[in-house]
Amino acid sequence: MPRRLNYATGGRCKSRYTAGTMTAPKNVSFLGLGVMGGAIARHIAAAGHQLTVYNRSAGRIARWQEANPEFSIHIAQSPADAAAQADVVLTCVGNDDDLADVVLGPMGVFTTLRRGAVFIDHTTVSARIARQIAVEARDLEVLCVDAPVTGGQAGAEKGQLTVMCGGRPDAIEAARPIMEAYTRRIVHLGKSGAGQTCKMVNQIAFAGIIASLSEALRFAQSSHLDLDKVYEAISGGASQSWQMDNRWHTMARDEFDFGFAVDWMRKDMGLALEEGRTIGVSLPVAAQIDQIYAQVQAIGGGRQDTSALVRVLPRRGQT
Repeated sequence: MPRRLNYATGGRCKSRYTAGTMTAPKNVSFLGLGVMGGAIARHIAAAGHQLTVYNRSAGRIARWQEANPEFSIHIAQSPADAAAQADVVLTCVGNDDDLADVVLGPMGVFTTLRRGAVFIDHTTVSARIARQIAVEARDLEVLCVDAPVTGGQAGAEKGQLTVMCGGRPDAIEAARPIMEAYTRRIVHLGKSGAGQTCKMVNQIAFAGIIASLSEALRFAQSSHLDLDKVYEAISGGASQSWQMDNRWHTMARDEFDFGFAVDWMRKDMGLALEEGRTIGVSLPVAAQIDQIYAQVQAIGGGRQDTSALVRVLPRRGQT
């Protein structure tokens, strides 16, 4: 059984939700306490649910505990252990292989998750693995949602993520009360796999914005323009974007040690390019940007924010 950690919390978890809006407490298990998962798990605990956590690295669990001492949690010893008593299981891991291991493996979630429980996956993975898991869930009579997110680390910390969902309508509605604890928007795109496909659309568009913003910044620098005044002039017009508002100034200062890592962006671009080949859609711009990101990795920028793409675009007088 999961091991319980108790902290002095006055008997209940603190919550930012009022008694009138908080959903009935459930046994919720969360697998994967990374940058995004750790923040999401905190909001779930704050909503009053009994939280069980599992992570392959015990160090991450310890850091989560130190950062969130007000919550009483359980620590599971395996994915199967985490799912055994759960009403809802959520995953936010690395890639297709990681997800397959924690869900479908011999000690995976689906070996113990009860009939009628809800499974929500927030990992960005292929539509193929999302559909495979949905088929397994259907046979087990588990309500399954593929639910990649957008909004970045800041959105996760603030509880303001947007979730792109694939799955049956009844599964989405069963998952909604949990997801509302950390989201500002929940969109049902269609059948299983549709959430992951929509995330690919997001990443293709996101990559294009970063690439064009990087070129624009380098052009402005090479033209010896005041970058603060350039931002003031263009940020209120048609070229404005979240990336411009949040990355223009940090890119100008060569600051990249934060945010969504280039390594993860390349993983996501690979998923989009693979899906494009599967459905017969050409993605020439996305493919070109993916190769620019490969150059960023080659100069040691793999763990830097995606705006580090600008590093491989030369300034005037550089080659």
